[in-house]
Amino acid sequence: MILTLHGFGGKLISISALLYLTFLYKNFAMKSIFSLALLSTALFISATVKAQEDKSKRPSPPAKVSQKIKSGATISIDYSQPSLKGRTIGKDVEPKQGELWRAGANEATVFETNKDVQVEGQPLPAGKYALFMMDNGDDYTVIFNKVWKTWGAFDHEKNKDKDALQVKVKPTTSSTVQEKLTYTIDPSGKVSLLWGDRVISFNVK
Repeated sequence: MILTLHGFGGKLISISALLYLTFLYKNFAMKSIFSLALLSTALFISATVKAQEDKSKRPSPPAKVSQKIKSGATISIDYSQPSLKGRTIGKDVEPKQGELWRAGANEATVFETNKDVQVEGQPLPAGKYALFMMDNGDDYTVIFNKVWKTWGAFDHEKNKDKDALQVKVKPTTSSTVQEKLTYTIDPSGKVSLLWGDRVISFNVK
């Protein structure tokens, strides 16, 4: 014998139907909770992995050099170090003539000074700058751009109006080949980029 109850509109609802509806509701609720739990876990793992990325494991690992120079300013360069690995500069690896270069790898190279300085005799206010270079053939254009938190040199075209300074310098060659791109800062204020047999320097005072 099936017991019945009066439902909405005077219709009869069986106990079996009520139990079945209750089962469906609970099953749906459990699946929803489980799905939300899975989604939350996936988002947490993704955020954790991203936060814990070990940049030292990159093919071009991070490096930084900092120096207090003769004028009293402390300047630093935060960059990534690509390696030649048998490649030819200008053909297989940057810089390539006529193309803007991040002067490093990965994120834009960042030049920072805690005081106003002069670069090749031109004023540069204290702050952080993306450092770019352009091989012009006979010389290099060194660019300091206010938009420093960026990837490579890809966005420079739209941020050209944020250039704080551009100077031109003459490159030199070294008898020693630098396998890993390296920056040096002399206490006198001479900043040098060593890459392969190329040396690109500019003076900061």
